[in-house]
Amino acid sequence: MSGLFALLTFLALSSGDAKPHAGLKTWGRFSKLPYPGDKAFLYDTFPSDFIWAVGTAAYQVEGAFEKDGKGLSIWDTFTRGGNRMATGDVGSDSYHNIHADIRAIRQLGVTHYRFSLSWSRIFPNGTRGSYNEIGTNYYRTLIKRLKEIRVQPVVTLYHWDLPEHLQQSLGGWSNPELVEIFKDYSDFCFHEFGDDVKYWITIDNPFVVAQHGYGTGVVAPGIKNDPDLPFRVGHNLLKAHAAAWHLYNRHYRPRQQGKLSMALASHWIKPRRTRLESLRECQCSLDHVLGWFARPLFADGDYPPCMRERLGSRLPSFTQEEREQVRGTADFFALSHGATLSFQLINDSLKFGQLEDLDLRMLLYWVNAEYDKPPIFVVQSGWYVLGNTKTEDPKHMYYLKRFIAEALKSIIIDGVNMIGYTAWSLIDGFEWHREYGIRRGLYYVDFNTPDMKREPKTSATFYRNVIHKNGFPELPENRPAQGMFPCDFAWGVSANSIQVETTPTQFADPNVYLWNISNNGELIKLEGVSAPPLHRATHCADYATIRQQVDEIRQVGVNHFHFSLNWSALVPTGDVAYPNTTLLGYYRCFTRQLAQANVTPVVTLWHHTRQRSNLPTLLDTANRWLNRKTPEAFADYARLCYREMGAHVKMWITLNEPNDEMVSYQEGHQMLRAHALAWHAYDREFRHTQRGQVSLALHMDWVEPAFSFSREDVEPAKRVLDFYVGWLAEPIFGSGDYPMGMRSWLRQLNSLELPVFNAEDRQLVRGTYDFFAMSHFSTKLVTHAKEDSYTYTEMLEVQHMIDTTWIMSPRPVVPWGLRKALNWVKQHYSDVPIYVMANGVQEDPARFKDSLRVYYLYNYINEALKAFTLDGVNLKGYFAYALNDQRDPGFGLYGQVHEEVIVKASLSNYRNIIQHNGFPIPGASLQQCPALPQPCSGCHILIRRPVVGFLTLVGSGVLITLGLIIYYTAKRHKEYY
Repeated sequence: MSGLFALLTFLALSSGDAKPHAGLKTWGRFSKLPYPGDKAFLYDTFPSDFIWAVGTAAYQVEGAFEKDGKGLSIWDTFTRGGNRMATGDVGSDSYHNIHADIRAIRQLGVTHYRFSLSWSRIFPNGTRGSYNEIGTNYYRTLIKRLKEIRVQPVVTLYHWDLPEHLQQSLGGWSNPELVEIFKDYSDFCFHEFGDDVKYWITIDNPFVVAQHGYGTGVVAPGIKNDPDLPFRVGHNLLKAHAAAWHLYNRHYRPRQQGKLSMALASHWIKPRRTRLESLRECQCSLDHVLGWFARPLFADGDYPPCMRERLGSRLPSFTQEEREQVRGTADFFALSHGATLSFQLINDSLKFGQLEDLDLRMLLYWVNAEYDKPPIFVVQSGWYVLGNTKTEDPKHMYYLKRFIAEALKSIIIDGVNMIGYTAWSLIDGFEWHREYGIRRGLYYVDFNTPDMKREPKTSATFYRNVIHKNGFPELPENRPAQGMFPCDFAWGVSANSIQVETTPTQFADPNVYLWNISNNGELIKLEGVSAPPLHRATHCADYATIRQQVDEIRQVGVNHFHFSLNWSALVPTGDVAYPNTTLLGYYRCFTRQLAQANVTPVVTLWHHTRQRSNLPTLLDTANRWLNRKTPEAFADYARLCYREMGAHVKMWITLNEPNDEMVSYQEGHQMLRAHALAWHAYDREFRHTQRGQVSLALHMDWVEPAFSFSREDVEPAKRVLDFYVGWLAEPIFGSGDYPMGMRSWLRQLNSLELPVFNAEDRQLVRGTYDFFAMSHFSTKLVTHAKEDSYTYTEMLEVQHMIDTTWIMSPRPVVPWGLRKALNWVKQHYSDVPIYVMANGVQEDPARFKDSLRVYYLYNYINEALKAFTLDGVNLKGYFAYALNDQRDPGFGLYGQVHEEVIVKASLSNYRNIIQHNGFPIPGASLQQCPALPQPCSGCHILIRRPVVGFLTLVGSGVLITLGLIIYYTAKRHKEYY
């Protein structure tokens, strides 16, 4: 407890100071934000003057490495050494394709284009004396073309490609002489291009240049023999940047009015444990990567104390004059984030035992807090796909969506002064140490064509739409609906099973007790004394577990309860002539008690689980559902249940979620026959007296095209729905046969696995429903573009994926998927009545204030309301899943600690929605629904046995009459005497 107090005290003190280490409050601040509301997608727009940019780097895209007088760079040399397989000699050949790049930039609609100058193209040997006019003209032309399409250039002076001559003659950035050489190169660039450039980046990602160019040797120039050299290189890079900034500030800013900074890249890090030590290690990790360069520029002109403490004399020192020279030499915070650094170039030693993450929003907040709210321009952000990916790159698209959405939240919610965002990169190119193994472009480059043909990817279309809308403006379908469901709407709760008590507990204790009524009211057990055995029939009231469960269900406020029977336990041998009468009686009592409590039982005859078949032993050991006798045995079992429980059960589910991918097509065929036989048995033998309804329940998570504007993704989504929902739905609710799309696809694969309906079976199965019941939990995306073999389904040729902006627990929480699923049923099967028979989310059972489930139920039910009121879906009922954690761990509205039942927050919220029958419009007149009859605890006598009840009433009257006669006769005798 003392450690927690120390942590809170430290964070409180840290959050009060602007600096140093004001960023330390970031982790605590985000841990306290409301969950999951803060994780929900934010629909809003960016400021009107927000900078939308796209970028490239010279060596990655220009090519023409020896053309028109260009000198060699360290990358030209580096890619020809060691085990490297490819070079950037040609890259994307942007040097010869200005027109193609300009066309792509114009199509995107960006306001700014970030590119870098090739130092060795302008000064082949790195100094002014080697000036190359033709190379300089290339950049003049590029800037001129950008101005023509009204796009502002963001120019990087140095993006990792140092002239080779400077490396060979001076040792590159390890030599302090490069400070003045870089200053002179910058002077030339400011003079030549500065009138048209308002944003300058001096050096890109100095961490990679120093740490991996002169430390690990992963990138050019590939030096790795001196562990202290990276820190000396970083020192020189900072001085070179400061020299260029002061030069610009004194000689060019008054006229050109531009801004200048250094592009700093960073990962994000989260604590492995919520302890002060872990937070300090996170802060130190960021200091060693981002703070290494950011603190000298934006704080006190010196390195972070954490670096000094751990590196000691290995870290160079600034004189007081040098500190003043470096401090404040950035007009904005240029931040790079994404694949360039994260998960690739941060080794474990710099994580200090903590966990790396991709959270751009928290990184932005940390920079904002740590460096006193500077204007932040994200000058590089994005992700990557594999090198064999062509124009369909939904993975990259959804990472872009995630990063842009986090940037929007940082502005709207966190108050971060973010001024721009740069998607990386414009086109595919040479990806440094990854060569051509990955692609990061918004435009696909076909490296095998002479003109390096560019084609927009799905990520380009997405980014163009975001820019056009300036973010993610809220649409009508994104807003919560207001309205109510009809009065007869079925509100329910589901459970896979119920607690069964085969021995009544009400009179199970034979001991005799004395009631100490005069003292403390305790019961005192009389030792050695027991009551005589009771010789009476078991009553439903004897089962304490039934009373408890029915009471719990009533507290939810529902009018329906869905649960499953256990076929293998009810009919262990498979022969309905020998049922488990005790268990059958318990189920009968349970349904009767529900009905008496005005809760309609919805009973599933067979619930599919992957763990066990739940079939009687003889069927379980004899081919299970492939046994031709199983459907007939199931129909007999259904008749038993209809006969024994049908008086109280008015909704039956024959098979619950049989459409599992682990079920073979042959098994599914027999399951359809079993369902149909059970449905016909009810229809012919029981419906006219019991007046109930029968159907089956299908699992139906929604399947969304990863890129909804692409036919190539729309078709795979339809295919998946055909194979997982239409497979068992179409024979019953549609044509009486399997979906045409399913048959044609399997025929195309030369597969004969899908059975053929004969005329008899088609007639047997088709139309065997009274309603459409679905279980819906989540949504997934599919695309035809293969990216990850672990989530790729070869047979269907679809890649499964998720939108990285979705809330996860552990499946994605996507409320609008329910509305789309309901509309799919409506479009395919017309006006069929629909029940959402199970809908819920898994959450830590220890969280009794289950805010995720509160959010989930509210939003999913709201989407169901939209489907009903706006789309005309014939929705008849909604069942939350599940009743309690004891039977369905992690899904319950009730929790449990030892023997104590805990009411979770979600239960109260669900009950409130039920009480209002939806989401009524404020101020609107109340919905007038007929009141339900109140449950009567003693009325079951009249309900079950009316003759006995009548005789009981008559007998009571006779006894009362006799008593009165005897009383008055005795009174008259007394008066006579």
